[in-house]
Amino acid sequence: MANKKKSPTIYDVAKLSGVSISTISRVLNAPDKVNPETRELVMSAIDRLGFVPKAEARARALKYTNRVGVITPFFTAPSFVQRLRGVASTLSRANYELVIYPVDSEEHLQGYISSIPIMRNLDGLIIMSLAIAERDVQRLVDNEMQTVLIEYEHEKLNSIVINDEHGGRLVAEHLIGKGHKSLGFLGDIEPPERFSIHPVRSRLQGFKGALDEAGIALRPEHIKRASYTQEDSRIAASELLHMSNRPTAIFAASDVQAISVMKVARQMNLRIPDDIAVIGFDDIDMAEYVDLTTIRQHLDESGRLSAEMVLARIDDPSRTLQHVHLPLTLIERQTT
Repeated sequence: MANKKKSPTIYDVAKLSGVSISTISRVLNAPDKVNPETRELVMSAIDRLGFVPKAEARARALKYTNRVGVITPFFTAPSFVQRLRGVASTLSRANYELVIYPVDSEEHLQGYISSIPIMRNLDGLIIMSLAIAERDVQRLVDNEMQTVLIEYEHEKLNSIVINDEHGGRLVAEHLIGKGHKSLGFLGDIEPPERFSIHPVRSRLQGFKGALDEAGIALRPEHIKRASYTQEDSRIAASELLHMSNRPTAIFAASDVQAISVMKVARQMNLRIPDDIAVIGFDDIDMAEYVDLTTIRQHLDESGRLSAEMVLARIDDPSRTLQHVHLPLTLIERQTT
């Protein structure tokens, strides 16, 4: 009788990659502590050999861990908290544990994406607002890690997206309808992080495009780059509002930044919306509290849907992939 083919071991991975067993262990258990070149060397060897760690083999034998992971940047930002709320409530009802993997660097992201599918200590994965490379997508697929992407699309994985450019157009059309002809924009147009997606550029593009079609110029000095922090947003808002030719309305690319604009305006004794109109994007909980006009992108709903989609694929891996486009709604309150 023919011998059963021997499964590759960690020693085979060490031989092929040319690194020590302890280094391979670090790549699998603490990938962010290993330099990218070494991590890539090890992961390439693992992929070529089809190596399965013992713990992962046991997890496959048990079939389910009843745990779903969420990889997310900006973990404490209100919009992400609301999405996580939607995820958590849905998983809780299904008796699944939520495991959060916060990303603050490209090394962090690559570490998680490399090790999670191999270690198999999760049944499913939700990736928020992060672009992932083709090879990482293939690793997720090859290791049967049921995955949902939020704010990023790939044909091989479930996804939930919005049309940010359309959202910018909705803002412009609303402000034009209110009679505004001098408008400003505030947002993180050129963020430094390479590991997350950045929809702000698309929101600005849609905003500017609709203004151009209406024959209204968005002046370069009325476009202010500001990171997501309150301090940067406050400085950018102050610069806009202290201009001698300040705009009559400002579109902030997030509600948090719009609230900073409102705070500066009130410190300057400007009336909202009489002296300056303000509109945001996201419709976080605080937006209703401060009566902010904004674009609602159904944050809780996207979190709930992502959890439902990943649970459905865990239950039936042959289920057809879903690519959901959530609608955007302009919510008019007291700031425009």
